[in-house]
Formats: sequence, structure tokens, C-alpha cells
Amino acid sequence: MTEFIPPGTRWVALPDPFPMRRGGVLHGARMAYETWGELDADRGNAVLILTGLSPDAHAAANAGNPEPGWWDAMVGSGRAIDTDRWFVICVNALGSCKGSTGPASRDPATGATYRLAFPELSIEDCADAAAHVVRALGIARLACVVGNSMGGMVALALLARHPGISRTHVNISGAARALPFSIAIRSLQREAIRLDPKWNAGDYDDAGDAASAYPEAGMRMARKLGVITYRSALEWDGRFGRVRLESDRRAGDDPFGLEFEVESYLEGHARRFVRRFDPNSYLYLSRSMDWFDLGDTTGAADVDAGLARITGLERALAIGVHTDILFPLQQQRQIAEGLAAAGVDTTFAALESPQGHDAFLVDIARFDPAVRGFLDMP
Repeated sequence: MTEFIPPGTRWVALPDPFPMRRGGVLHGARMAYETWGELDADRGNAVLILTGLSPDAHAAANAGNPEPGWWDAMVGSGRAIDTDRWFVICVNALGSCKGSTGPASRDPATGATYRLAFPELSIEDCADAAAHVVRALGIARLACVVGNSMGGMVALALLARHPGISRTHVNISGAARALPFSIAIRSLQREAIRLDPKWNAGDYDDAGDAASAYPEAGMRMARKLGVITYRSALEWDGRFGRVRLESDRRAGDDPFGLEFEVESYLEGHARRFVRRFDPNSYLYLSRSMDWFDLGDTTGAADVDAGLARITGLERALAIGVHTDILFPLQQQRQIAEGLAAAGVDTTFAALESPQGHDAFLVDIARFDPAVRGFLDMP
């Protein structure tokens, strides 16, 4: 099994032992992170970015790695998250395979890869690990914590479990709990991986081109299901319509092979992903989102009461898009209303993007002004 660690990655060691919320501990664990900009004299200009399920800590180009990052259009000099003003930190989630300790990492007790011996992972564990990175960098209070998708969940858990850790918060296409539709989709993704015989109860081999020992089919199906929900029907129609592939791009004699451009797009996207993300890490992180409910996190009766228990936060912005079916707009509205009920000066931005859940990655023309305007406020 392989970890996919980008150049320029740095690490913070987690406390040893590091207790996990649902039982078990980690020993010798670490968190991967990257930074941009400079801390000011009072260490009050730090912005923490918490990612979705699959990104690494390389949100944008920097001195350690000049390659464009997954959010390059939003992070950098003069951009919405302006690195001339802010000291920006992006962490790779605990449980991932992009540098932070996860199922693809070595268990120091055995010397073997954790695989399914990794303890059950929760969003709260991800939040506690991110909080430790902040403290290890000598930052008492963040200027802002920005959470995208799964990172929006982690950000809420961070704010609830570490009161006062951030002055402000931007929640982008996030949620305070998992909804049944999202749980159902992720359940199907996990099932696709687990039903691939080559998954082998987590004991597969991804070395070299050993396709015979790697659950590639399961990972391809899981990724295709995900990509379908990351965009909207409106975008699929406008982008591909019913355009068919040229005859030389079709699947030979297979009567049910690829025929439409949209099928080819999904296949290409899935094939690029399958060897760049560990299947067991995918399972663990996916399930952590299904388990998340901020009411449970805070010991409150429900999500609204859980949001009302967040303290130490001055301002917040919750952003969503009308076409998001995976983290629908009602969830960002709930975050905004719940934080406002807690006395937080909160803004809710409902954007008319056609690009669904992934809009924050691609519809920069809409997201830049919203995030920039919030961060520019005194």
C-alpha cells in the first residue's frame, strides 16, 4: 500500500498516545500540512483550511512545491485568501493517505500497514488533530477557519470541541450532520469497493502495476458515483448533452461499452483517481462523514442545539449553491441560522452556480467575492 505525499509537505507529531473518539489510540501519529505567507508579530493572522475527503495539504503553489494546488485560484498573493495578508495553513485530514496518519500508514507496534487495524475514525478525531497542528505552530487563536465539504464538518467539530480557537469561520458547502441521501450514496461507494474480490478484506496490494491484486474496479465505481453527485444535472446536460463518442473511441465489440461522451468523461476521471487514493482510507473517511452529527458531538438534543453551543466565535459565513445535491443548500442555511442563534454575527450566501457541490473548486467568479468580502471585513 502506498501513501501519496506531495513535495513540500511538512509534519506535526500528534500527542502519543492520541486517543480516538470511538475507541482505540494512535501511537507515533502525525499530521501533514503546508503553509503560505508569514505569521505577523502577534500571531493573529492565521487562516486554517480544512479539506474535503480526497485533497492533500497542497492547496496552492508555494516555495516547497511550485505545482498548482487544488485551490490555487483562491489561495495566493492578491487572491480571495490573500497570502500577502494571511498566514495560511492547510492540513491533510487524519485518516487520509496524503501524508497524515491513516490506514495506509505503518503501525509502529507491528511494522505492518494498519489497513483495517486502524481505529474507527470520526470527524471529531480529524478536528482534534487539526487543533493540535494549530497549537504546535504556536497559534493561540486563528483569524479564520475555512472548511470545504467534509472540511466544513471538521470545522464545526473543531469550533465545538475547542472553544475560542478561531475568531471567524467560513463554512463552504458543509453540513452539521449527514443527510440520508448522502449516507446512501457513500454507502454504495463503500459497497462497490468492498464487493470487489480484490479488496480482499482490506489486504490488497497496490505495488507497481499489480492490477491482479488491487480493487481497481471497485474504486472506479466508487469514484464515478461520487463524481455524479459532485456536479448537477444542469451541468451534465449543458456540458455533454447526448453527444456520442466517435466510433474509434468506443469499446470495440462490447455491446454495452462506452457510447456517450459523459460515460467517457466519468471513466477517464475514475481511472486517474483510483491509483492516487488508498481504498481503505476512502472507506474510513467516507464513514466518518456518515457518523457525524453536531448534536451528538456536543451532547445536545439535536443539530440546532449543538450549533447554539458553539462559543468564542465572532463572525461566520455559510456558503452553498442551489444545485448541490450532496450537501444541499438547506444544510448551509441551518448552519447560518444555528450560529446566529448562538449570537454569532452570521451571513448566509446562497449562490446560483450551476456546478453543484464542486462549485467551490471551479466557479471562482462566484466564490471569490463572497470569501474575499468576508475576510476583508475588520
